[in-house]
Amino acid sequence: MTILVTGATGFVGAAVVRKLVRRGFEVRVLVRPNSDRSNIEGLDVDEAIGDLADRVSLESAAKGCVALFHVAADYRLWTREPQQMFATNVDGTRNVLRAAADAGATRIVYTSSVAVLGLRAEGEPADEETPVAFADMIGPYKQSKFRAEEEVRRLVADEGLPAVIVNPSMPAGPGDVKPTPTGRMIVEAASGRVPAYVDSGLNVVHVDDVATGHLLAFEGGEIGERYVLGGDDMSLREILGTVTAAAGRRPPRFRVPHGLVLPVAYAAETWSRLSGGKEPFVTVDGVRMARKRMFFSSAKARRVLGYDPGPAGDALGDAVTWFRENGYCS
Repeated sequence: MTILVTGATGFVGAAVVRKLVRRGFEVRVLVRPNSDRSNIEGLDVDEAIGDLADRVSLESAAKGCVALFHVAADYRLWTREPQQMFATNVDGTRNVLRAAADAGATRIVYTSSVAVLGLRAEGEPADEETPVAFADMIGPYKQSKFRAEEEVRRLVADEGLPAVIVNPSMPAGPGDVKPTPTGRMIVEAASGRVPAYVDSGLNVVHVDDVATGHLLAFEGGEIGERYVLGGDDMSLREILGTVTAAAGRRPPRFRVPHGLVLPVAYAAETWSRLSGGKEPFVTVDGVRMARKRMFFSSAKARRVLGYDPGPAGDALGDAVTWFRENGYCS
């Protein structure tokens, strides 16, 4: 049984590949010619060179594969080219899912995100059924992932696509090579460069638990259904405190209002645009999202799939250890 995995060199995708290889599956990974392969180095996998925008390469990669884990996504909270993000996350999803279906895949796991789910008032945990609309999506990342999940659901309903959807929360742990926006926050805090915090909250989960959840959805998820793969709800103060404790640093002591951070985010984005530099550490969309506590329940995945994540503190501690051992932290 050969399984195709997209996003295999990334944070979550590599964790999924490692789980599949350990389980004895034959794994084919879709990679670009210039992809950083350090996350899958030494793993017994078959490489297929291709791109989500190249349908011919996708057809070749999917040939002979009975299943697909589509984990790849453009995950950034700021971009100069929102259209490219939509092309990757929406059009690219449609391309690879159709290629897999045409090749005869009988099982597809699509990696969505809790970013597309609704939020409840007063920080109560949301779930798969919490009401939400496209108008609630902040920024091109959330908007593109919302449209991508809509497209997956349409393909299931209209074309019988055998897809199950998983919605990971905020993964942390080893292997965040890029790093992701979450990883960048951990690196900055572990390096002692986060002196203050805003009143916000996130759901934190170990990346290996997210990978396990993918396999559980593959084995027992219902076609067309979605499952939150989360961990523990934590305030931003708790997250930063856990990270700095693991790094032997002092925790941030001061809480600042969102309104004071927003002008800094606008200035940082303006500088990045003018200088042609990398994504700013503080983004306008990030500050806007931080106004709400993004807490989520994994009760459905626990009940239906047998999903059982470990403590979020372990995820953050493992992330700090990996970042320090690999030279990300000062």
